[in-house]
Amino acid sequence: MTHSDAINEIATALAKAQGVIKGASKDAANPFFKSKYADLASVWDACRKALTDNGIAVVQSVGAVENKVRVSTMLVHASGQWFADDLLMTPKEDTPQAIGSCATYGRRYALAAFAGVAPEDDDAEAAQGRGKAPAKPVAAKPLGFDDWLADMDAAADLGTNALQSAWKASKTEYRNAIDAAQWDAIKTKASKVAA
Repeated sequence: MTHSDAINEIATALAKAQGVIKGASKDAANPFFKSKYADLASVWDACRKALTDNGIAVVQSVGAVENKVRVSTMLVHASGQWFADDLLMTPKEDTPQAIGSCATYGRRYALAAFAGVAPEDDDAEAAQGRGKAPAKPVAAKPLGFDDWLADMDAAADLGTNALQSAWKASKTEYRNAIDAAQWDAIKTKASKVAA
C-alpha cells in the first residue's frame, strides 16, 4: 500500500466513517454453490454515505498487466491525503466475460478492504475455481475493550502526555486489539490539545 506523506486527516476521517459502516447485505446469488454474497453494489451501499460524509472519495480503475487484470483503488480525503494500492488477478479464461467478472470481483474486494466493510462472502472460493471455504473466525475484542477505548478517548481530551500515561497503564490485550486507524485518530485528537 502507498499513501501520502501525511495520513493524519484521512486516518481520522476513515476511523469516523468506519464507526458507522455496517456489513454489506448478501443480496446476490451464486447458483453454482447455492449461496448468497454481497455484490459490488451492496458493498458500495454499505460504505458510500459514511465515506462521503467524512470527506473521503473512492477512485477505482481497471487495467491490464500482461495476462492479469489490475484493479487500482485509491481513497482520497478532502485534505488531499490518500491511500492507494493495486490488486492483480488472473482471469479463469481470456474472454470479455471472464475479464469483466474478474474486474468486478477485484473492485468489490478492494473497496471492502479499504473501507472496512466486512460482508460475509460465500463466493470467494468460487472465484478461485474451488469449493466453498470454511468460515474464518473473527477475533473478538477482549472484555472491557469498549470501556477502555472510551477511556483512551477521554485521555486524548487532556493531551498527549495524559494519553501516553493512560496507554502505558493499559492492559496489553487492549493495546493489541485496537484498530490502527482508531488509534491514529485518538493520537491526532490528543496532539491538537493545547499544551
